[in-house]
Amino acid sequence: MRIAVGIATAGRPEILAQTLDIFADQTLKPMRTIVCAPSLADVGDATRHEGVEVVISERGLTRQRNAIIAALDPSDIVVFLDDDFIPCPNYLREIADTFEKSPTIVMATGRVIADGINGPGLSFADAMSVLADAPVEIEVPPLVPVYNGYGCNMAVRLGPVFAHSLKFDDSLPLYGWLEDVDFSRQIARFGSIIKVSTARGVHLGVKSGRQSGRRLGYSQIANPLYLVRKGTCSWQKALYLLSRNVLANAGKLVRPEPYVDRQGRFVGNLRALADLVTGRLEPMRAAAL
Repeated sequence: MRIAVGIATAGRPEILAQTLDIFADQTLKPMRTIVCAPSLADVGDATRHEGVEVVISERGLTRQRNAIIAALDPSDIVVFLDDDFIPCPNYLREIADTFEKSPTIVMATGRVIADGINGPGLSFADAMSVLADAPVEIEVPPLVPVYNGYGCNMAVRLGPVFAHSLKFDDSLPLYGWLEDVDFSRQIARFGSIIKVSTARGVHLGVKSGRQSGRRLGYSQIANPLYLVRKGTCSWQKALYLLSRNVLANAGKLVRPEPYVDRQGRFVGNLRALADLVTGRLEPMRAAAL
């Protein structure tokens, strides 16, 4: 299998360097490793790692991932990883075996055994400890159909992407919240999306370099409604996401977590709801907040 790795990054060269250090221990080496960033300053000395290529693109997760796809071939499988996702040593081998055995699979996502995005974030030492200590439990069945891949670790068969001119939506700005749902539902028309329980990893959920609370709060409203209009997200899923986030932001205003800008997110929520009422709600308006 022609396995490539694509990492979009911005503003976190030290995190990227440590992730690439650990990634070098994969039992299956990727054919190519492409790091896409807005500038060379964002990647630091990433090219000191063997086989790492740097592509410069306009800032924005969707734009950067599209630039990675453009640098590859239709016969490739690209594994999109966040710059703070730490895979187990056999992660790529498990993904490659899955695609090789099942040609109808167009997207696969691994099993995240710890996710710092839901808390203050995890350190690299935390991740290595979790990967070393967690029992290798193989879920039954080991391949489970899912609605969408999880953007922090998402493998894509590029044949259908090139054949049908699929792309990550540039209308989802900055961090591109829900870009994984949108792209997953685009490619789901051409094959199956599955979770591979044996491809395990830890998402650090590093907080540095992320967008402001107001921008994220606006995106929490604008993006799911935009995807409903586009046809890549169901009303049920969109309403669940909307209500969960607004209630969480409002409910924790008095005693917010020190690592979450709840006030900023709630202000962004209110701004988006006001734009919804006035008919001006669009994902790109988040970039101006």
